[in-house]
Amino acid sequence: MKKILVTGGLGFIGSHTVVELQNKGFEVVIIDDLSNSKIDVLEKITEITGIKPLFHKIDLRVKADVTSFFDTNKIDGVIHFAAFKAVGESIQKPLAYYENNIGSLVYLLQEMKNRSIDHFIFSSSCTIYGQADALPINENAPIKKAESTYGNTKQIGEEIIAESCKAYNMNAIALRYFNPIGAHESIKIGELPIGVPQNLIPFITQTAAGLRKELSVFGADYDTSDGTAVRDYIHVVDLAKAHIAALERLINKKNKANFEFFNVGTGIGSSVLEVITAFEKAAGKPLNYKIVDRREGDITAAYADTTTANKELNWKTEKSLDEALAAAWKWQQQQ
Repeated sequence: MKKILVTGGLGFIGSHTVVELQNKGFEVVIIDDLSNSKIDVLEKITEITGIKPLFHKIDLRVKADVTSFFDTNKIDGVIHFAAFKAVGESIQKPLAYYENNIGSLVYLLQEMKNRSIDHFIFSSSCTIYGQADALPINENAPIKKAESTYGNTKQIGEEIIAESCKAYNMNAIALRYFNPIGAHESIKIGELPIGVPQNLIPFITQTAAGLRKELSVFGADYDTSDGTAVRDYIHVVDLAKAHIAALERLINKKNKANFEFFNVGTGIGSSVLEVITAFEKAAGKPLNYKIVDRREGDITAAYADTTTANKELNWKTEKSLDEALAAAWKWQQQQ
């Protein structure tokens, strides 16, 4: 049984991926510093799967602690989620984002290299494409200058991994995901941002629940069907399963290069107003929102061409936007 380290494993995407890993028979050990997650999630994962993952509270920015972990744990592969992830905040706090997102990645790769540990899955992002020239976005789209510090950390991260794979004969896959939403069907785990949400769906659900006065829609003058920005919203369980597919590709030596990357989304673009309308239908209630100025770092539209991921990973999404929104609303109501 392969033992997989999941960094940021108590976060939104990480926790769902831990569930899918355990369901597939992997042994999981989680590292999380609890800066944007809660320890309660560990018990919820245990309730869902019947297995309690090993857990270590570690700040990956502390190199000595990372080394100590690898000294005392035999690991077969790593799925790396741990990172700061808010576009707007990253522009305000660039040094914090570079220290956390780049430093922790380097320390992990160093320990893997020193111990000849293979199989690295990187949580990347469609933000690396900036505003793509053509839609949907495929993996051949040029990597443009990042619109945000967050996006830049993902670009730099992929470069570091690619160079490490070439120099040290490591094997890695970067999954460039679009916009993860929803919650597990058990409604035991979901997206629970600490403080003011930085992503659209938790802000929508918190507004519907009365925790927020109103939702701000950032810009209605984009060149889209209704003037609001367009994104590709993928159910978090579908996304979690993509990580399992990528990991098994590496374990089974099906990868065609030391470093591969795949777009992970639904292939469907939805505008902010379309998402609001779909949510109102799923929740059966109107949503209080207002149009405000554009937000720095946001692009007009991004949705995936998933052809390569569908073929090479033998993976595709199964859940709809409506299902994801309904699950997100059920999750919010339980909080």
